[in-house]
Amino acid sequence: MNKELKVNNNTESPATSFVERLWVLVPAILLIGLLATLVYNHHDEFSVDGLIAGFDQEFLIFFCIGVFAQLVDGTLGMGYGATSTSFLLAYGIPPAISSTGVHVAEMFTTGASAISHHRFGNINKKLVRHLLIPGVLGSITGAYLLSDVIDGEVIKPFIALYMIGLAVIIIRKALKKNLVKKKTKKLGILATFGGFMDAVGGGGWGPIVTSTLLGNGRNPRYTIGSVNAAEFAVAFSSGVTFMLFGGIQGWQVIIGLILGGVMAAPLAAFLVNKIPRKSMMILVGVLIILLSLKTLSKLL
Repeated sequence: MNKELKVNNNTESPATSFVERLWVLVPAILLIGLLATLVYNHHDEFSVDGLIAGFDQEFLIFFCIGVFAQLVDGTLGMGYGATSTSFLLAYGIPPAISSTGVHVAEMFTTGASAISHHRFGNINKKLVRHLLIPGVLGSITGAYLLSDVIDGEVIKPFIALYMIGLAVIIIRKALKKNLVKKKTKKLGILATFGGFMDAVGGGGWGPIVTSTLLGNGRNPRYTIGSVNAAEFAVAFSSGVTFMLFGGIQGWQVIIGLILGGVMAAPLAAFLVNKIPRKSMMILVGVLIILLSLKTLSKLL
């Protein structure tokens, strides 16, 4: 009798099973549709000769940036935009191309990351629902301003300073001890601000949202998985906004980041509970500060 009850309890209803599949199907369908649209609208830029010519030393650099940034983001729940943008700015890529490239690439890498975290059971669906719509609204607003209103070159030093601020937040959270779990208030405001700053600065969703939630004592595994899952919608909405208002430039940057990030996403989701978080966060924070200082020194 008890065994029978256990079997019945573990059996999912068709409705529950369908909803579970949606967590994988929705990102997959959106990514396939996006890829088809990009290839259709930019097929001239995807010629065989053009792609072969693009696979040079610079492409390998962007690919490695994509791998490293996704490993950082997937294991810490933060740092993809901050890490990749800091590297790209330090390498000399203009802010508009950097931010567009990072967000278009994130449409793919966060989709792969969301599917991977779902596969490993790292998602708190209620938390994702609270973050989703406010984060999307903030990211669309920020992407529109950067694409159509703000001059990227003018705000370049401010972005570098902003990245240093994010790095300080990451390091401070890593050094904080004895976290006491407490309820996070005003999740909508937090998500809106995180989405807006992520779009304008080329990063910030993770350092702002994930670090706040972890700072309130939430479970790292489910916080990281949930914030990464919500980030897919945030990145997708800002990426579409960038494409509508600013067009797409820097295909070599975008493809390198996409391939590197998608390949690293499953490994990052697997490693989320297996690496020393404190030392990794400090290392990433210091790296972002050094890269941002390099960018500032070039501007000065």
